[in-house]
Amino acid sequence: MTEQDKQSAVDNRAYGDGDKSFQTAGGEAGIKKLVDAFYRAMETLPQAQHILEMHDDDLTESNDKLFRFLCGWLGGPKLFREKYGSIAIPRAHEHLDIGIEERDAWLACMEEALKEQDYPADFKAYLMEALMFPANRCRNR
Repeated sequence: MTEQDKQSAVDNRAYGDGDKSFQTAGGEAGIKKLVDAFYRAMETLPQAQHILEMHDDDLTESNDKLFRFLCGWLGGPKLFREKYGSIAIPRAHEHLDIGIEERDAWLACMEEALKEQDYPADFKAYLMEALMFPANRCRNR
């Protein structure tokens, strides 16, 4: 199999297959840009003010955790585990009061952040649909 054939096989994989999503997001650098845009959206969207208040004033650690989580969740290196250990999303968020409104505000921040990314439209749609699963797992009411 030639290098071109190998690349074609990778390109033809579905999002969620291996590291296809991680690569489509631009690897670590692309995910870092997405996460930075996400937290900018959280700081500016009116509907996100409530969830912003759930965070520390300094968003550095939250930014790092989301970045590391998304790298692994999208099929890249398991950076969250390397630094923070394994993650159980419900347990990690159990100290917060998260319902449908908070979930939707979080997803709105991600949707806003995706507008800034140079991702294919179908990948943006895939991400929004796929992120509904962990967003729902955060809910505790």
